[in-house]
Amino acid sequence: MSDLRFSKVKIFADGAEKRTILDLYANPLIQGFTTNPSLMRKAGVNNYEEFARDILEAIPDRPISLEVFADSFDEMEEQARYMATWGKNVYVKIPVMNTKREPSCALVRKLTGDGIKLNVTALLTLEQVCRVTAALEGGAPAYISVFAGRIADTGRDPLTVIQPAVSLLSSRPNIELIWASPRELLNIFQADAVGCDIITVTSDILKKLCLIGKDLTEYSLETVAMFREDAVKSNFAIDVGTYVQL
Repeated sequence: MSDLRFSKVKIFADGAEKRTILDLYANPLIQGFTTNPSLMRKAGVNNYEEFARDILEAIPDRPISLEVFADSFDEMEEQARYMATWGKNVYVKIPVMNTKREPSCALVRKLTGDGIKLNVTALLTLEQVCRVTAALEGGAPAYISVFAGRIADTGRDPLTVIQPAVSLLSSRPNIELIWASPRELLNIFQADAVGCDIITVTSDILKKLCLIGKDLTEYSLETVAMFREDAVKSNFAIDVGTYVQL
């Protein structure tokens, strides 16, 4: 477990900060990239197309998932077809439903049948996985993103969705399963152990790669030293001069 070079799961970096993306592009562990409108907004991206084309020009040889942001399926289709022309490595992210709870399966089936590579996103249930798998089967290369972290946030074990999804997709060679929204570095090893194809990882988690295999006693000592240093820097003091032991 101490060396990710021997894992089978592919690591995709998830984010929207150009400098970070380009830095991660130099890391051979990172085999693809994903982003979404929320991450772009957080990163201060003002022009969606300009940002996307800039990243695609810099990274022409690894898959990059870019999400539509329309809510009507007609507009989603227009955006998806246009975005697919931006680069051969583009996977267009289509949400599993719109804000009106209407499933996007018909649109997914149409786009994949026309050869557009898709990343169907925001899935949280096995029922959704089954419906989307049926829509993607036999089409262009595609990803299904199960938001395992959000499942875990509800107190449920994401493996109850991920494991059967892995089995379901094992006979669908055009579809790869993504463990999306991980919460900790351990999730990379969990995704690898269960046979997930890809895991998307934010830069905050990727920064912890240096901790893999770290001696836990040394880590314990570093933690104690950190608490001590912060206490000293904060000038904390407790007056025990008047303490009288009973």
